[in-house]
Amino acid sequence: MKSFFLRPIIWFFTGILLVSTLFACQPQQVAETPTTNTTATPIQTTAPVTDTRPIAFLDRQLSANPAQLPPLPYPYNALEKAIDAETMKLHHDRHHATYVENLNNALNQYPQLQDRSVEALLRDLNSVPEDIRTTVRNNGGGHLNHTIFWQIMSPQGGGEPTGEIAQEINQSFGSFEEFRKQFNEAGGDRFGSGWVWLVRNPQGQLQITSTPNQDSPITEGSYPIMGNDVWEHAYYLRYQNRRAEYLNNWWNVVNWQEINRRAQASRQQS
Repeated sequence: MKSFFLRPIIWFFTGILLVSTLFACQPQQVAETPTTNTTATPIQTTAPVTDTRPIAFLDRQLSANPAQLPPLPYPYNALEKAIDAETMKLHHDRHHATYVENLNNALNQYPQLQDRSVEALLRDLNSVPEDIRTTVRNNGGGHLNHTIFWQIMSPQGGGEPTGEIAQEINQSFGSFEEFRKQFNEAGGDRFGSGWVWLVRNPQGQLQITSTPNQDSPITEGSYPIMGNDVWEHAYYLRYQNRRAEYLNNWWNVVNWQEINRRAQASRQQS
């Protein structure tokens, strides 16, 4: 009698066991794991090739990404011994700022050029697309020239040079007075607009030269040590057509300390 009641229970549990075993033997669908590409993408570790020789600043070149107007290192009225405050304001805030704006507008058409410095672009103008080449030459040159110009003037400037630049000027030109005379003559003889420069030429020698418009000496392979702007916008409000008077007074604000630093840098670059 007891086995009669136990038999259905045994069958029940036996059936459950059989069904569980059959289910376990069925092939299970395994979720696919997305395949991941384990090949690493090479990382660009080298910077764009550019000329690393500093010109405008002794520790760095002028960036073209984008070009930026540097602040004046002194108040507008700080150079009154030679240049009035209104001329300084217009010269820096309008003229120099316009060169920067025009340069950026041109380079926006060719973003790959922004990886190069302004100096590198001017050293290799043939590599600049023809449709913006003149714009880069004029406005990149204007930006570079004026950046140097603000640095080589100082409210505490003037007098005669000291240090190594004084010795080298005497060796190259005979005396400081002779050098100043030749420099002023080159600035006065520049027809129209342009610059007068003391440069270190590719042969490593000091040389007085002048350039038209906003051309930079670096396009000819020379290192600009000091330069004076003889565009009329640099002096006309105070001097009108008396460029010679402006050239004479300009020596009262020449920053010989900065010029010495630039001369030393030019020796290392030549």
